[in-house]
Amino acid sequence: MAESNQKIALFIDADNAPARKIEKILSEMAKYGVVSIRRAYGNWKSHTIKGWEEQLHEYAIQPVQQFDLTKGKNATDMAMTIDAMDTLYTKNMDAFCIVSSDSDFTPLIMRLLSEGNTN
Repeated sequence: MAESNQKIALFIDADNAPARKIEKILSEMAKYGVVSIRRAYGNWKSHTIKGWEEQLHEYAIQPVQQFDLTKGKNATDMAMTIDAMDTLYTKNMDAFCIVSSDSDFTPLIMRLLSEGNTN
C-alpha cells in the first residue's frame, strides 16, 4: 500500500460520473493519502448534473463551470485536462485521481503515469 501522507489531486468529470459514488471514491483515496485538490467539472446550469450539487458542499469539492460552447463537444474534458496538466507542473502532487466514465482521458492518464504519478 502507498504512503498515507501522499498529496492527491482529484479531478471529476461531473458530466460522466455518478455523484452517488463519491463517498466510496474518497474513502478509497483516504487509504493512500490526503485529497488536497478536489474539483468537479461540468455545466452547473445543466439539469443532468444536479445530483452533484449536494455532494460538492458535503465533500468540499470545488465546482468548475464549463459552459457547453458547442453541443456534443468536449469542453469540460478539455478544461479538466488543462487543469490536470497545470497541476502536474505547478503543484507538488504525489498522485492524481481522474473520475470519469469517458475513455477520452486515456492520453491524460498515460501522461500522468509517464511523469511518475503511478497511484
